[in-house]
Amino acid sequence: MTDKKSFETIVAATCKELFAVDTPVELTRPDPQFGDYATNVALRLAKELSKPPREIADLVAKSLREKSEFSQVDVAGPGFINLRLSNAQLLSLVSAEPAQVLAGKTVVAEYSDPNPFKVLHAGHLYTSVVGDAIANLLERVGATVHRVNFGGDVGLHVGKTMWAIIQKLGGELPDKIREIPEDELIQWMSNCYVVGTNAYEEDESAKQAIIELNKKIYKIHEANDHESNLAKLYWLCREWNYSVYFASFYESIGTSFEKYYPESVTAPVGLQTVKEQLAKGVYTESNGAVVFDGEKYGLHTRVFINSEGLPTYEAEDVGLIIKKDEDYHFDLSVVITGNEIVEYMKVVLKSVEQFAPELVQRTRHVPHGMVKLEGGTKMSSRKGNILRATDVLEAAADANKEATGHNDYEVELGAVKYAFLKNRIGGDLIYNPKESVSLDGNSGPYLQYAHARARSILAKKPAGGEEPHDLDAAERQLVGKLSALNETIELAVAELMPHHICNYLYELAQEFNRFYEHNRVIDDPREATRLWLVANYADALKQGLATLGIHAPDHM
Repeated sequence: MTDKKSFETIVAATCKELFAVDTPVELTRPDPQFGDYATNVALRLAKELSKPPREIADLVAKSLREKSEFSQVDVAGPGFINLRLSNAQLLSLVSAEPAQVLAGKTVVAEYSDPNPFKVLHAGHLYTSVVGDAIANLLERVGATVHRVNFGGDVGLHVGKTMWAIIQKLGGELPDKIREIPEDELIQWMSNCYVVGTNAYEEDESAKQAIIELNKKIYKIHEANDHESNLAKLYWLCREWNYSVYFASFYESIGTSFEKYYPESVTAPVGLQTVKEQLAKGVYTESNGAVVFDGEKYGLHTRVFINSEGLPTYEAEDVGLIIKKDEDYHFDLSVVITGNEIVEYMKVVLKSVEQFAPELVQRTRHVPHGMVKLEGGTKMSSRKGNILRATDVLEAAADANKEATGHNDYEVELGAVKYAFLKNRIGGDLIYNPKESVSLDGNSGPYLQYAHARARSILAKKPAGGEEPHDLDAAERQLVGKLSALNETIELAVAELMPHHICNYLYELAQEFNRFYEHNRVIDDPREATRLWLVANYADALKQGLATLGIHAPDHM
């Protein structure tokens, strides 16, 4: 297979032949005017060989010029080696697939993680978009990826919401909640969470009632109770969230999950595990609760079983890690969450590391920032001042209608996804609807239009082109950019950072625009070659957009 690694191997073998040393070689992409690849291997060998780097570079370059893979090898500066591939080698990079570095590996990608009994906010949309793109990337390099979702169908937030629901309904009245219109139910339920949270914080009697109700909901699961009025009310709310609300949302953004892990399933596993490890000294008792002493590891101490004997989020996450491995025997578990729980996850994973270090070694936490309200206000579902997932999508629709006079959901969804993904994962972002739908600049619709434009060129000559044997300077420049797609995918996989794909696609589209501005395609003597270039350009855009979860239309 022809790829960057094969050229790195050639350079490394040349160094071994010349200097009898084994040295790793990393090729980078210089400015195209200098070549297709560059290496600083001579500078790194200088100290070991006690020779000037330029002298080493000259010897390596001389040997590489004899290799058929390279059409030109130059030495620059103090000892950088610039490599220009032969046309055949460059073209082979365009037709190659990305290295299947995860072939045969099983990956669990956990993301989105909404809690039923609450409205989906912009953070859930962001996590879903990021998680789906990362899962797609992992599949591109051969992994078998299982998309899973985790959410709190038990716990204090459920107790708060259910308490307020009962107050508003006037009792445990499952039939009465059916009277609420389905399109109003989630917002109504979310408002109940706000009411319950405020009551818990401000009214001691309400707090105690919520605590007791929380215990009853755990017992509903323990007893598999579907008959009591409280159980019927609880199951109605829970199942509506999963089967209707969540299902319709994920379908609308083009993602799906093969498994949900409700906390009611992971909590018993986590509770049992923490109790077992308590006896072995991993966890300790403190004021009637069970905690993990994170201070010993430079972290903080967290409660895993509260004084009521109930598992906390921490214990439920312990159970989740164990359940995922039991179900999938994963080689890698990628957990994608908001960065507000970075320290929390460190404590959970450090505790698991004490009794199952291999699970932690195979787990990778990818934290991301939050989508903020205007002015950077932090969202809080507890306070009710949240930016809903639907608010973001509606803002894109409004901006697109204003800009174009009509709506196109695939374009608007692509605009949102690309606006989220073009930023490096980690920092917060403020979504700008007008920028996201613009056909000018670095946006999803710009790339969708670029793909449609390329397809329209190809439609004029359905017979298509043919792979070239020679390339003129302008064609070679475009082929050089096309040849970098697989390396970009591999970089994005290594870092789990989809923004590399966004950057590449935008630069590719700009490169094609420069080419097309000065070079005729249809009815040109080099038409066959250039149609081949346009076809590969369109395919690269389509592949890249698909990896980001964005539709590539043939017409706009």
